[in-house]
Amino acid sequence: MKIGIMGGTFDPIHIGHLLLGEFAYEDFGLDEIWFLPNGNPPHKENADTGTSLEHRIEMIRKAIEGVPHFRLNLHEANTEEHSYTYQTMQEFNQMFPEHEFYFILGADSLFSIEQWKYFREIFPTCTILAAMRDDKDAWEMQRQILYLTEKYGARIRLLQAPLLEISSTVIRDRASRDLGVRYMVPDSVAEYIRTNHLYKKKEDDTV
Repeated sequence: MKIGIMGGTFDPIHIGHLLLGEFAYEDFGLDEIWFLPNGNPPHKENADTGTSLEHRIEMIRKAIEGVPHFRLNLHEANTEEHSYTYQTMQEFNQMFPEHEFYFILGADSLFSIEQWKYFREIFPTCTILAAMRDDKDAWEMQRQILYLTEKYGARIRLLQAPLLEISSTVIRDRASRDLGVRYMVPDSVAEYIRTNHLYKKKEDDTV
């Protein structure tokens, strides 16, 4: 099968994540999209959120419920060690040699990938689907793809996705101030955030 990998902290998962996964699924004829919450991401050690892994996982479950080609994968969530993309993709290739993997990332990540730990080890394990935010980035994206292809033998394809200025940071901020997050996240996720009082500031934080 052709498997698309969507990694991240998903704190919380939002409409932008889901649309990106759906466009990759349809445009590249993928069989499944795996949402891969990262339990201990190395780049988030000083994150501004304390949302538990259990809450983040449950929000993903609610967001993808009823979509047969969306799957929750807890491979990285189940480890206490830092999770690195190269390591995860190598392990997936060993565990599922019958699958062909497509790693989905945003434009910003494509330009910063050389800063990732052992980034060269990622390229043999998958085809990268790089989401282009809007048409004006096309030339820069193509130039970066050519550079990474020629220098490292990377396999990269452009993923045309809708431009949505939605961020998990904005959602957390709005939820902390009792403002609505409807239409930015699925209704089931909005309700989960509300009923579990997620992202509320502690009393000490308001002093």
